[in-house]
Amino acid sequence: MFAKIKSVGLLGLNSYMVDVEVNISSGKTQTNIVGLPDTAVSEAKERVFAAMKNSGFEMNGGYHYTFNLAPADVKKEGSYYDLPIAVSVLSATMQIRGNYKNSAFVGELSLSGEIKGIKGVLPMVIAAKEHGIKEIFVPFCNCEEAAVIEDIDVYGVKTLKEVADHINDVYKLNPVEIKPFKTFEVPSYLPDFKDVKGQFEVKRALEVAAAGGHNAMMIGPPGSGKSMLAKRLPTILPDITVEEALETTKIYSLSGNLSKDNPIINYRPFRAPHHSVSPAGLSGGGTIPKPGELSLAHNGVLFLDELPEFTRNTMEVLRQPIENGTITISRAACALTYPCSVMLICAMNPCPCGHFGHPTKKCTCPSGAPARYLSKVSGPLLDRLDIHIEVPPVDYAQLSATEESECSADIRKRVNEARAIQIERFKGTDVTCNAKMTPAMTRKFCVLSEDAAKILESSFEKLGLSARAYDKILKVARTIADLDKSDSIEKKHIFEAIQYRSLDRKFWKE
Repeated sequence: MFAKIKSVGLLGLNSYMVDVEVNISSGKTQTNIVGLPDTAVSEAKERVFAAMKNSGFEMNGGYHYTFNLAPADVKKEGSYYDLPIAVSVLSATMQIRGNYKNSAFVGELSLSGEIKGIKGVLPMVIAAKEHGIKEIFVPFCNCEEAAVIEDIDVYGVKTLKEVADHINDVYKLNPVEIKPFKTFEVPSYLPDFKDVKGQFEVKRALEVAAAGGHNAMMIGPPGSGKSMLAKRLPTILPDITVEEALETTKIYSLSGNLSKDNPIINYRPFRAPHHSVSPAGLSGGGTIPKPGELSLAHNGVLFLDELPEFTRNTMEVLRQPIENGTITISRAACALTYPCSVMLICAMNPCPCGHFGHPTKKCTCPSGAPARYLSKVSGPLLDRLDIHIEVPPVDYAQLSATEESECSADIRKRVNEARAIQIERFKGTDVTCNAKMTPAMTRKFCVLSEDAAKILESSFEKLGLSARAYDKILKVARTIADLDKSDSIEKKHIFEAIQYRSLDRKFWKE
């Protein structure tokens, strides 16, 4: 007796079709699973046979079961092959009869025959659709995230018996209804920029950063509002596009961070790992590497508070990924690449006591301590941060003022308008914001007026800027011009962009 059932494998974010084959022959009762299975896959036989028996299906002894998971040269991991293995046995023993050649099955079985939720359903459904599969059976608790994909019927199933009854036309299931993508609306309970007293220059800098997707560093004394401002950043981030939402949701699906109530990530993520996070926690890790904080912040914000408190190795993990927008994790079993196009926002004190450079308070650190503290942030990492912002202490007059500042909704409106200009500008490419422009795009779209060009040339020599800093200034100036709805980069746009690159000359000066 032989049967073949289609399933989907997962290696990182890359999915591939898997043929689950079973051959049942007379002989000593024995079960073998081949095709490079890991421990979870090898243990599937125990779960499958118990689930079948407890679901009322016939399980006769005296048979030799051989399962093959093809392609046999690719490592198989996870428990989502339980359902296709069970269906293959039911098909080979003629306990189900139907046309399921264009169907795929994924899901973990409990011993009672219930189908449990799994990770990575969304990329699996996308792969199944690309390979011509017409319908796919997934755990009921995962069906909402799978239902965002059109042109493939998704069935959410609760038990193995339910699958068999559907195939045998005993009780037909209805495919999950496709739900249209809806843009996230910022809830009123989130912190709002209108509650921030003073700090007008910092809020402006964060608006520029949000509009162009630029990395930023905030440095200032304790209590000046760095963390408070960063926590309000999600309320002014631009709307996420459908393509970005699917990319981000695939990562969250793989890491198991989706819920039934939130089946698609329709907002830009905001991740704020503690400074004790390990390099592997930031980049991703495991025998078969899973996404880390960098990838979980894809298309959103990665906020690192108290940056010098992170270990040097952890900080250096950031350098290449924030430049390339991807991170490759190599292990003995495989090398996987995850997207991590993030907006990196960092905050730090200027010294251990926090008052180095304070206008009124004296720094109490020992001689040389501020320099050693600042040196924990390497020059190459600092150079990759487009915008440097000094967050000064807020005085009593500003704190006691009764008038409200500009609300997040008004700032977000301008940010969305600027981002819409960029999406139109880069239409037909993978780039969606100014910060991700290639050198060729920078030359084409960052056109300077005559006065602006002279100012940039003079500043480049006086400030001793690097080639990367020159590139960052042009991109930030392009974003400022977009907020100003200007086609060309004018003198005032360059002045503001250069101002955001001068902070390292104050604190990290030789």
